[in-house]
Amino acid sequence: MRDRFWELPLEQLDRKEWEALCDGCGKCCLNKIEDEDTGEVALTRVACRLLDGATCLCTKYATRHKYVPECIVLTPEKIAETMYWLPATCAYRLRAEGRPLHDWHHLISGDREAVHRAGVSMAGRTVPETQVDDDDWEDHIIEEPV
Repeated sequence: MRDRFWELPLEQLDRKEWEALCDGCGKCCLNKIEDEDTGEVALTRVACRLLDGATCLCTKYATRHKYVPECIVLTPEKIAETMYWLPATCAYRLRAEGRPLHDWHHLISGDREAVHRAGVSMAGRTVPETQVDDDDWEDHIIEEPV
């Protein structure tokens, strides 16, 4: 990968660089509730059934669409239309908005665990969607850890 590739415009990143931009916080794998009237999106601690709640990694990333067909694939081409539901700390969102990555991001810190130590990730904070009825998601709305 190129030196400091994360500072380039997103459309200039190759697939490997794009994937490396993910900070591993797990927030994008949280189920969200969108208000139909206002478009406001609320995060819940109800995680996709494929999210490992301890590591914040997808347990079936390469084949996730086989299990979760509605899983959204982020791409540089789609980022503008999907950014509204991405967490404020998300590296993809930050870079799409022209802002720098946080100091705890692994590309800056050199440490993939820094996101967890900074308290930004969802490690240990989720409940699997298989344990919560869809009608009860509102009981699990959270403020985004920043």
